[in-house]
Amino acid sequence: MQTILGSNGIIGQELAKALPQYTNNIRLVSRNPAAMNIAEQLVVADLTSPDQTDHAVRGSSIVYLTAGLEYKTKVWQEQWPLIMKNVINACKKHDARLVFFDNVYLYGRVRGWMTEDTAINPQSKKGAVRARIAEMLMDEIEKGLLTGLIARSADFYGLTNKSLLSPMVFSKLAAGKKAQWLVNEQVPHSFTHVSDAGNATAMLGNTENAYNQVWHVPTDKNALTGEAFIQRTANAFHVPAKYMVLKKWMLVMAGCFNKFINESIEMLYQYEYEYLFDSSKFTTRFDYKPITYKEGIIQTAQSWKQFQQKASQ
Repeated sequence: MQTILGSNGIIGQELAKALPQYTNNIRLVSRNPAAMNIAEQLVVADLTSPDQTDHAVRGSSIVYLTAGLEYKTKVWQEQWPLIMKNVINACKKHDARLVFFDNVYLYGRVRGWMTEDTAINPQSKKGAVRARIAEMLMDEIEKGLLTGLIARSADFYGLTNKSLLSPMVFSKLAAGKKAQWLVNEQVPHSFTHVSDAGNATAMLGNTENAYNQVWHVPTDKNALTGEAFIQRTANAFHVPAKYMVLKKWMLVMAGCFNKFINESIEMLYQYEYEYLFDSSKFTTRFDYKPITYKEGIIQTAQSWKQFQQKASQ
């Protein structure tokens, strides 16, 4: 049995699409799990509960932790360490391997390329939380008490509302409106396509010698500037590449009235400076070619067009 904890999120969904290549025994776990494939078990669980987490993990050979929490620092500080503790304990008890899908917040601002060996140097409260839970997992692995790995991704894109690019770029241009970008459109910013993230996580989980280490999931190395990303997306929609840049002072002011924006301000360094994500360890080991930005943008634009057509019918 392979179990996805947090199966309703975009990465959980993409992972569920990829896993049937390896197994028909798939268990989807969330507070309200939805079936995606034929041979699945659905389990309702709150991962902040030790008993419910234990029940969700029982009988699993591989467990994927892809859960997401409300984007609030206080929620992350209170719930993430508890969830990681519960999942680790359940995996140890039931002899399951653990694959944790992570982001790059714990690196902080990096000058140059982010690799699996980049120093952990969080510059935000949310980054400090991610550093703490990654350390919890790696400590158990290094002590030989757990078999696990971390699959780490850059910001992602694709047909998902969980990416900033969806409301700020794709949906705006699809509607013939100006796109938006954060802080600085002249620096390159890596993005991982959601299907690459799901495929890679499934591959890692089902590769025995991939465990007990950190992996960056496959991401096109030819990072685009915000301006170039908008231009290519506009071309895919056959509309003018009009956009506006939301400066930091504008977002600080908006954050006084919008809680989500206020929670995002500490992460703006990711858009103010270059954000370069290196996945060559994975692409070399698995001989894997990630979706290019050209391909990914065209695919995403086509999906948005189809979505609009269905919505208008």
